[in-house]
Amino acid sequence: MKLQNKIMLITYADSLGRNLKELKAVLDRNYSKAVGGVHILPFFPSSADRGFAPVRYDKVDENFGTFDDIDELGKDYYLMFDFMVNHISAHSEYFQDYLKNKDNSEYKDFFIAYKDFWENGEPTKEQVEMIYKRKPRAPYIEAEFADGSKEKIWCTFCEEQIDLDVTKQKTKNFIKKTLTDMCSHGASIIRLDAFAYAVKKADTSCFFIEPDIWNLLYDIEDTVKKCGGEILPEIHEHYTIPMKIAEKGFWIYDFALPVMVLHALYNHNGKYLVKWLEKCPMKQFTTLDTHDGIGIVDVKDLLPDEEIEKVKEQMYSQGANVKKIYSSEAYNNLDVYQVNTTYYSALGNNDKAYLLARAIQFFAPGIPQVYYVGMLAGENDTELMERTKNGRDINRHYYTAEDVDREQNREVVKELKTLMELRNSHPAFGLDGKMKACSEGNILKITRECNENKITLTANLKDYSFEIN
Repeated sequence: MKLQNKIMLITYADSLGRNLKELKAVLDRNYSKAVGGVHILPFFPSSADRGFAPVRYDKVDENFGTFDDIDELGKDYYLMFDFMVNHISAHSEYFQDYLKNKDNSEYKDFFIAYKDFWENGEPTKEQVEMIYKRKPRAPYIEAEFADGSKEKIWCTFCEEQIDLDVTKQKTKNFIKKTLTDMCSHGASIIRLDAFAYAVKKADTSCFFIEPDIWNLLYDIEDTVKKCGGEILPEIHEHYTIPMKIAEKGFWIYDFALPVMVLHALYNHNGKYLVKWLEKCPMKQFTTLDTHDGIGIVDVKDLLPDEEIEKVKEQMYSQGANVKKIYSSEAYNNLDVYQVNTTYYSALGNNDKAYLLARAIQFFAPGIPQVYYVGMLAGENDTELMERTKNGRDINRHYYTAEDVDREQNREVVKELKTLMELRNSHPAFGLDGKMKACSEGNILKITRECNENKITLTANLKDYSFEIN
């Protein structure tokens, strides 16, 4: 099924029910009009990071089901799959073969050995400092080969996620085949996870390196377009980078919106939010919450620095059980620029504030994505987080199919579903239409117009009441 201008649910295969079959049943039973598409977070066999260290792409993790279950889901909902363009699992057959056969491995070209990459086999201190890193040291693991030798191999994220050399033909062939297979299994959109890290060059930040990154994007787009699909590059960075990507005609994420909305609701003022909404392209997916934390880096220069600090503090002071320690090293937080919380808890588990946040999201330019915990107005799951000691698990609660059915009785869940159905069915939300926004005092107004159709949200940012005309 092709991409549609309807709300996309983001979920793991085992988070709304135990597997893909139960997920489909839950959606058909409760959300057939509220949800048009589903981003199934990585459902392939994986060795780490809740699916983001894929061992292979030609199989569904057997705990979740099979490609037949994916195909069934794709009959009623347009689908988004993840492709980790930057890396593959250390337990993949490719890396395992490389460890066994080293320079004689047919997959040698998949990986980046320091000895071949850096002029003297090692980066200088200055070169390491230039790299946009996720660790406080040079990005590598020391791989031990079957012959007893050891070598540094490029590794940006955790040691189970080994970087791929996207410049080599062998890797290019692998990427092309994987993307084509994904499209054949019903992917309308392929999300390119961590793509900005994929191009490496000495004496650079090794992050979003131009023009090479564009060549990579165009190659991937060409493959996916031939199969009738779309691509969505994923990037958390200064808003000017996604804007640059949008200018070249690609879909982008609006990762700034979550913090901009929180700022408006905490401070009862929509001044900065309105400026941002007017900048946004229509060809984007909006989020308030995802499987990660709430990104702070995305709003740099959209809010003054002191306002960014203020809104971060407000998340802790006004959020329900949102604590600084949950976004720290103590809870394995890799990214100091994210706050770990559910969006509902960031708003103090306040139903009125939460429904208004969603109404603003649905009136913003683009196609809204709603994370599964957010769809059920879920509170912080500190129990799961304490069990795993992973800060992001605070927002990764497991719901059984029965839990989902039970949650439908909550007023906030019912009202959110009504808003979702309105967003999916009203013709004023057409992507070839326009959006106008204005803010005066604590009153925010957003109007969407398409052809002869018009719909307006008028909201009070102080008492969180709103009406839609």
